[in-house]
Order: sequence, then structure tokens, then C-alpha cells
Amino acid sequence: MNNISISHLFSSKLLKSYALILGGTFCMAVAYVYFISPFKIVPGGVYGIAIVLHHLFGLNTGALAFVFSIPLVAIGVYNFGWKFFFRTFWGVILTSFFTWLLTYINGDIQIVHTALLSTIYGGVLLGLGVGMVFKTKSTVGGSDVIAQLMSKHMRISLSRAQVIVDGVIVLIGYIAFRDIEIPLYSWLVIFIMGKVIDFVLTGFSDDKTVFIISDKHDIIRERLLDEIGRGGTYLHGSGMYNGAEKKVIFTVVARRELIHLMEIVHQIDDQAFMTVVDASEILGKGFESLDEKVSND
Repeated sequence: MNNISISHLFSSKLLKSYALILGGTFCMAVAYVYFISPFKIVPGGVYGIAIVLHHLFGLNTGALAFVFSIPLVAIGVYNFGWKFFFRTFWGVILTSFFTWLLTYINGDIQIVHTALLSTIYGGVLLGLGVGMVFKTKSTVGGSDVIAQLMSKHMRISLSRAQVIVDGVIVLIGYIAFRDIEIPLYSWLVIFIMGKVIDFVLTGFSDDKTVFIISDKHDIIRERLLDEIGRGGTYLHGSGMYNGAEKKVIFTVVARRELIHLMEIVHQIDDQAFMTVVDASEILGKGFESLDEKVSND
């Protein structure tokens, strides 16, 4: 029984999760200490408040963030159960520790001497770090607890609640430092961080999702299979004007294959209707394995 427990504890999947949490929290600490705090940028959350107090009173950012996180985690456990605690524990502990350590060692050293570049680097590193932690199905706690409670009790979307919470914290930064550029840089960090988190979680793909409506769908189907080597699915619909039954070809192709597909459709039916949509991530046969994706995450 003990052997089974030990082997489970050190399984490759769990070791990867540990590595992602360790790397992600360290990236976040580097972003806070070397790129965000030196320019008094306030990127929302408990670290935004901690950065304000750090510059006003000289207190360690990581230690302050940890102190602020304790009651928030307790509130989260009370409202969302112990599962919330286990999802946030390592994220809170390690991010606070690394931020405390780097702040203690280097203080507010500026690696980049331009606020805009520091904002970009900080936003990218924050997004990378948070995304790595999210991939383990963990969180970093903080002000998102307040946002979840607002969403639950005020019946507003979680994203809107998070914007409100971050907006208030950014406003606190402006009041504390009286610099109109700080809120602008702070919102830029938040925006970049969100985009990078999406990139880390869904990856980058140049694949295209294509919908084709044509009365000659059978011919298009044959050439799609033979010349491009892609399959697809028929979706059944009806026209809005005359109610005629329509077959819609739903398929996914790589960017380099899209022009070829357009030429095929044009040759067969120049009156066909095509819709092309960017596909951020494609999982399944012929693309990334859904099983591997779930296992990796």
C-alpha cells in the first residue's frame, strides 16, 4: 500500500505538475520584483496592494502578499470548500516565498530602464507564470476570491467582477502615487497577462475552421478528401429565405491548405458560401490527441 502511495506521489504526471507550479510561481515573482514593482505598476490582486505598501512603507512585497492571502484563502475555503485550499496552497506559498526572497536580495533593481518595455516583459512573465500554474488545475488565490464571491452574490459574470476588483486596486495605485501613467501601464500589464495566459492554456495554432454551404457539396467533399486529405462533418440546416434544406460542410484545414480549398470550392461552385474562422486549438484524430492533451494538463 505504501509502495503504491509513494509511486503515485512521484508519478510523471505529478512531477510535471510540481515543475509547472515551481516554474510558474518563480516567473511570477521575477515579473513582480524586476519589472513591475520598480516602476510602481499596480497589476491588480493582492500583489498590486502589496506593491503600493512596499513603496509607501518599505515593507517586503512577498511578505505582505502572503499576509493578505491568508484571510482570502480562509474565505475561499469557507465558501468553496477544502478543494479550494488544495488548489491554491502551493501557488500562494511559492509565489510569496520567491517574491520575498528576490525582493530581499535585490530590492527594486531595474533590469529594463523603460517603463513601457518593463510593462511588456512583466505582463508576459506574469501571464506565463499564471498560465503554467493554471495548467496544473491550481490557482494563485488572491483577489479572484473576492471576484468569485461578487459573481456569486451579485449575479454578475466572473470576468466583470474581476475587472471591478482589479480596477479598484489600480485606482488605489493612482491615489497613492499620483501618477496618471501608472494606471495605464497597470491595465496594459493586466491585458498582456490575460493574452499570454490564453496562449499558454490553448497553445498556438494556425489551423482554420471552415464552413461551406453549396448545392454541390458532394463534389467538394470528394476533392477535399482526395486532394487535401482532410475529412469533415455534414451539418444539416435550412435556408432562411425559402426554407430549402442545406448541407453544410464543416472541416478544419491548415493555413497552407486554405487557399487550395478556396480554389477547389470556386472551381466547383463560384456561388458557394464560405466562412473561415481561426481555430485556437484542434484536438482529435489527425491533430493533437485529446488523450495526450488531458494527460499533459
